[in-house]
Amino acid sequence: MLGHPGGEAHSRYLIELSFLEPGSKWLDMGAGDGETVRILRQLGHWAEGIDLLPRGEDVAQGDYLHAPYADNTFDGIISQCSFYVSGDVPGALCEAGRMLRKGGKLVFSDVTEDVVKLLNHCRQAGFAVRHLEDLTDAWKEYYLEALWTQDNVCLPQGKKFSYVLFICERV
Repeated sequence: MLGHPGGEAHSRYLIELSFLEPGSKWLDMGAGDGETVRILRQLGHWAEGIDLLPRGEDVAQGDYLHAPYADNTFDGIISQCSFYVSGDVPGALCEAGRMLRKGGKLVFSDVTEDVVKLLNHCRQAGFAVRHLEDLTDAWKEYYLEALWTQDNVCLPQGKKFSYVLFICERV
């Protein structure tokens, strides 16, 4: 599936909820075509993206589950519709925690089968959850459109899913 629910407006909303000042250093985990990297740069941040299959020049090829960045490198990390498809959500959260400075923000939205379990994974990775929103209705609308208009749509396994937005702070 290409993109993510809410498009650019959703990316800007996540960035806004981070309360990070312009000039902050950001990483987009699962950056795809680099749209969010470009938005971050337009807002005055330093930003780069990483993806297994980058689709844009603003994105480096690499596995964000084993990212080539030093500990405590970033002020902010953003990820949209990426952790679930990695197959290792706890691993992605731990890697984000490793790369973030203390007090850094992880802002992400993704599919989950169990919101409480995801909340616990965030805590186990060293994050305090500062904000949580259920965006399941928007995701369902986006997903149904994608099923009709796109090839190679990622089909979640299971029957009950939520789409949630998390704002986390590394403690």
